[in-house]
Amino acid sequence: MRRADRLFQLVQLIRGRRLSTAEFLARRLEVSARTVYRDVADLQAQGVPIEGEAGVGYRMRPGFDLPPLMFSKDEAQALVASVRIAQPRLDAALARHAEGALSKILAVLPSAARAAAESLAVYAPPVGPDAATRTRLETLRVAAESRQKVHLRYLDLKERLTERCVRPLGCFYWGEVWTLAAWCEAREGFRNFRVDRIQQLQLLDERFRDEPGKTLADLFRSHEAEMAERDSSVDA
Repeated sequence: MRRADRLFQLVQLIRGRRLSTAEFLARRLEVSARTVYRDVADLQAQGVPIEGEAGVGYRMRPGFDLPPLMFSKDEAQALVASVRIAQPRLDAALARHAEGALSKILAVLPSAARAAAESLAVYAPPVGPDAATRTRLETLRVAAESRQKVHLRYLDLKERLTERCVRPLGCFYWGEVWTLAAWCEAREGFRNFRVDRIQQLQLLDERFRDEPGKTLADLFRSHEAEMAERDSSVDA
């Protein structure tokens, strides 16, 4: 990779994250951490507003921007493939936005790159959640983004109907079904709910704030701890 290209990618990586360590940047760019230190210092000397220092991490000062990017043929094809695969599986609103975003990108590509992207021989069958599940999925996604509590009537795999008040944290796609990861206030713990088994849901007026032990990051950490414990027991 040419150094100019590496510096450009370095800027993109830093501006795309709140904080990036030299080790992370080195892995992504396939260079040494020392090279990252040197490149960042050179960019700072040229006036690029990168804040931070070695051993702590780097971030881009708010307000910095670059001119619109032009995608390569391969990048445009990757975007087309991603949207084709995702659209049937997303809720209707996100699917429309994905198609609109892709149309805007294709419209500004050179004719050869656009033709190559549109003729990509990668397709996905229109198999995904039914209309009712996609509607619930959109509601849950918006609730998670707006930190809005939800009341659920849920039919579990043993055909037991329960009612829960939950804090929606995120929606996860597992190849066949969508699940909602949430903090269940009745059980006082993290729970996963299959979206297609939610019988009824109601957005509540009550909002919630992130609290220690009840966030999506906490859920990820608990899963990582469970996996580490499972691996250690297997090794033993």
